[in-house]
Amino acid sequence: MKNIQGESKLTVFEATSIIVGHGVGSGILSVPFLAAHNSVREILLMIVFCYLFNLVLHLIIAELSYNNQGAQFISCLDAELFSGKVKKILTWIAFITLGISVIVNVSAFLTGAAAVFRSWLGIPDVVGMILFYIVGAGVVFVGMKLVGICEKLAVTSMIGVIGILLIATLTSEMHALPMGWHGVRNMLALYSMVSFSLSAVMSTPQVVKGLEGDVKKIRISIASGLAINIGLILMITFMTLLGVGGHISEDGALVDLAAHLGGWVSVIGYIFTLMALATSFWANTLNLRDIVQEQTHFHTHLSWLIASLPCLVIAFLGGSTFVGFTRFASIIQVVTGVGIIVAYHLSRKRHQSSELVGGFGTLPFQIFVVACTLLASIGATLPVK
Repeated sequence: MKNIQGESKLTVFEATSIIVGHGVGSGILSVPFLAAHNSVREILLMIVFCYLFNLVLHLIIAELSYNNQGAQFISCLDAELFSGKVKKILTWIAFITLGISVIVNVSAFLTGAAAVFRSWLGIPDVVGMILFYIVGAGVVFVGMKLVGICEKLAVTSMIGVIGILLIATLTSEMHALPMGWHGVRNMLALYSMVSFSLSAVMSTPQVVKGLEGDVKKIRISIASGLAINIGLILMITFMTLLGVGGHISEDGALVDLAAHLGGWVSVIGYIFTLMALATSFWANTLNLRDIVQEQTHFHTHLSWLIASLPCLVIAFLGGSTFVGFTRFASIIQVVTGVGIIVAYHLSRKRHQSSELVGGFGTLPFQIFVVACTLLASIGATLPVK
């Protein structure tokens, strides 16, 4: 086991919660909209397949970071993949591309939070975005340990809230689940969003650092975090389909479900949505803060500001729906997985060992993950009907 030192030491539960928090946000809340355009068979098939593919992908990312002392993967690409006269240029291109993706993704969280405040309290979108930004960015300002603690508390609370919503949905008027074949286009769009929902690519190095390179704990945290997200995807998707039917809007699943259930139960749905968006906001801005700091060597607080403030500006400018922002961000973030696999291939050859992935990191699995990643990127560009 390597001696990797991070900003703060995390427990396994806190590390797992960071993996969960990264995914349980815009992606998971967007899945039901796309699931409504597929049958139950395709929904279950895509969810199982995406878990297996993402488990291998995240273990590969963890090992790449592990081989580079817990670095974020822009630094890993710089160390393992880029070389020659264009090394610095390629590193900055990767940095800017990823940064834009994360910023747009976090803008989706702000847009989604604004939709919640508007539906629940009638607050104007701009005010809702500012309120959410102050709370979310404030936690990240303090640092990784507070993010881990808040993620742990939020994940525990969300599991309880989902239980309440499930009971309320099953005891209310329910709609039939979607059946029948709806076409390859819709299935690929769903596959892309489920893949994106499970993606905790940039949070994986946080787990490696926070667990100080403990291989066993890293494996447990990644597998458990992805499994919890799978469970949440299943429950949120089927609750929304049963409660709302096929008329799901692009404001985020539980906003529609809360409006359908009404009364005090609707408040629970709104609270869950805000917690889900907050966990993803914390994870994504913490990751981008570290990437900015590794690349620019700015002070932590300045890196935090660069990572979070542009998200608020883009959300103010608008121009897209919650699901629209999320699908755009998923295109770039999924594509970056290809670069990660190539960098891992070189890193594995250089180290001549595999502490985390073992046989599942060999060339055939690398090719499999790249193919799945490219397919998910294609799915993110397809309209549904």
